[in-house]
Amino acid sequence: MRVHPLLLSLALAACAAMPVANGAQATAPGSAAPGGAAGTTSGATVPDAALLGGYHWQLTQAANRYGQRIAALFVRPLKPLQLDFGGDRISVRNGCNGMGGNYRIVNGQLVVGPMTHTMMACADFALNRLDGLIGVRLSVRPAITVTRSGGTPLLHLHTAAGDTLVFTGLPTPETRYGGPGVTEFLEVSPQSVPCNHPPMSSPQCLDVREVHYDANGLKTGTPGNWHVLLHGIEGYTHQPGVRNVLRVQRYTVQHPPAGTPTNAYVLDMVVESELVRH
Repeated sequence: MRVHPLLLSLALAACAAMPVANGAQATAPGSAAPGGAAGTTSGATVPDAALLGGYHWQLTQAANRYGQRIAALFVRPLKPLQLDFGGDRISVRNGCNGMGGNYRIVNGQLVVGPMTHTMMACADFALNRLDGLIGVRLSVRPAITVTRSGGTPLLHLHTAAGDTLVFTGLPTPETRYGGPGVTEFLEVSPQSVPCNHPPMSSPQCLDVREVHYDANGLKTGTPGNWHVLLHGIEGYTHQPGVRNVLRVQRYTVQHPPAGTPTNAYVLDMVVESELVRH
């Protein structure tokens, strides 16, 4: 069995637009939020694009104007709704469909442009309606601020109807490793191999080699040599007997402990997957 689920072209071919309010000119980061000066509410400030883009924002609290928890936004506790910001784009993950669109911060409000989304229909009714529930709250220009709990940033969205959504910031790999990653494609052998490296807690490691693709998504050139990947790939769980080709981001580890790898790998997407029968 061989599948190529998203071979290098993640086109949202079947997209639908969700109308939202149009915005005016964006204000400078840290400008006043509606109803008062920035930073006057429990240390709250209006975030800039660099702060927003440096974290994955996962929904941890949601309450209506009466303080009641909005349970419908927490369909899958292990996969909370997540906002990601990059450049002038916002993406919503872990709903029924992937959603995304342009955004600006205008007078302390998050202004999201028309959003596109994939066109899946989820069998679970609660999951199926989750896209609409988060989409409508993003479409009404919620006030946006960031506070900190210890060293952890918390993103707050406040709607005019009185809903308050709080997202906890998890640092992106770029934030954790201090810079952008390098895109690579790694073929993962169906069977793991002995690590033979004393610091490793697991006796088995991934056996990988680098492969290459051209601009059209076709394999090109000669694969690299097979080698053991001591610290694995973040976000990837290997299934014995399955050969995968992964698109990964490789990051340089600053000041690694003696005897540990200088590179870290983070899964971007699965390009190929094949069940190998012996």
